[in-house]
Amino acid sequence: MSYPVTKHFKNANSFLKLLKTKKESFWLSRGEKHTLKLFKEVYKNVPAYRKLLKINKINCDSIKTIKDFKNLPAIDKKNYLQKNDFHDLVPGGNLSKGNWNISATSGSTGEPFYFPRTSHQDLYYALTAEFYLLTNFDIDKKSTLYINCFALGVWIGGLFTYQAIKHIQEKNKYDLALINPGVNKEEALKVLKRLSPHYDQIIIGGYPPFIKDFVDYTNAKKFNWGKISAKFIFSGEAFSEDFRSYIAKGAKLKNIYKDTLSHYGTVDIGTKAYETPISILIRRLALKNKKFLNKLFGEHNRLPTLAQYIPEQFYFEEKNGALLCTSESGLPLIKYDLKDAGGVIGFGDMLKMARESGINLRQEIKKTRLSNTVWELPFVYIFERMDSVVSLYGANIYPENIRKVLISNTFKKYFSGRFSMQITFTKKQDQGFLVHIELQKNVAKNTALKTRVEKAIFEELKKVNSEYYNNFKAFGRKVYPKVMLWKYEDQKYFKRAGKHKWVVK
Repeated sequence: MSYPVTKHFKNANSFLKLLKTKKESFWLSRGEKHTLKLFKEVYKNVPAYRKLLKINKINCDSIKTIKDFKNLPAIDKKNYLQKNDFHDLVPGGNLSKGNWNISATSGSTGEPFYFPRTSHQDLYYALTAEFYLLTNFDIDKKSTLYINCFALGVWIGGLFTYQAIKHIQEKNKYDLALINPGVNKEEALKVLKRLSPHYDQIIIGGYPPFIKDFVDYTNAKKFNWGKISAKFIFSGEAFSEDFRSYIAKGAKLKNIYKDTLSHYGTVDIGTKAYETPISILIRRLALKNKKFLNKLFGEHNRLPTLAQYIPEQFYFEEKNGALLCTSESGLPLIKYDLKDAGGVIGFGDMLKMARESGINLRQEIKKTRLSNTVWELPFVYIFERMDSVVSLYGANIYPENIRKVLISNTFKKYFSGRFSMQITFTKKQDQGFLVHIELQKNVAKNTALKTRVEKAIFEELKKVNSEYYNNFKAFGRKVYPKVMLWKYEDQKYFKRAGKHKWVVK
């Protein structure tokens, strides 16, 4: 198997220059060529994939163009990964040979699955991280402390981040320090207090619920964010622009477009794309312009994560509203169904849709002083995973609608922002909608507070979710939300271990 990322990582500045100067057609062409080459290599080296093509009566030599490639069958955990012996999924057909870093899924949809990755996959993330650390955070000009608050252990986030930053450090080109407290806010606060005065900027990486927890906790402890230059890197799940603004205000960020970014990553493939300053700008513009929002994402009343990606590293396709990705992961995956709803938008198409909605995107980029961050790469958008959604009488209810209520000015002093949704059933099998909500530290359970937040959730769902509103008109109080309040860090629903689960199954 050939891995061009090794060459690119050694010459990251040259690659970054290409990103800043080359047109979208250049990147799409490179992506298509590399994807076809990868397909041939996977067929040659991975027994399970050869078997898949044989079952589907596909001749490898017949796949000559990207149009041919698009007709190949999609694979997923059920029809490919779980159906084959582990050895047959790796290049060479022997998992016990070679060097692997192995991570596990969270198991939220069943038994955990273990994904091995190679050092080349670590380099893909390191290359990506170096690009945004230079473009967003100017690590070539500022001394930087990266506080890695992603979960450490069998999950990919913490150790994948650690390895990527270590690779960048080993270049000896930047003043870049790394510390790894994991999901421990007390330890992370000690780091901030002791070490932040020694660096020009502090970057904190973590899952969105942890970051909110941490910002609230530090402010309660009277930490002065204004004395430091803080930046945040998120991963693991979607969040709203209200959430971004909440973090920006709480941590006294100076530039909402450059001081925050979110990854699109999964344990099976790794970090595939991330928010750029202009993708954040586009998101915020779309919230103000309904026509633009609908052109981009359809009439969903939901705002997906919007990121950019390099097609020769991760080749995205959209099929029937689902995202497929082809990449050189530890288990090489061709047209892998990520089980994420979303789509792909070309850079040129993005400019056109903005223009048709009355927005001059180039002018907006200049106005917000983001011109030097623009790369003509395609965009990928990702909605909340369906396993983070509950269905109440056929109406999908999304975590973002509940989050908006809990971080509002009305309720943020009472609630941590963490919650879990659950569909319940009566003896007659009538459905009910239950929301478990975590209180802030030192806030006691309160019947009046419970009633107020139930009403606020109801009003928000009525406003943004037409299916829910129709159900309310049909079923009345049966679909009215019921809230249960839990003390801070209650061990049943809100213990701090890995990623938080938004749905109780």
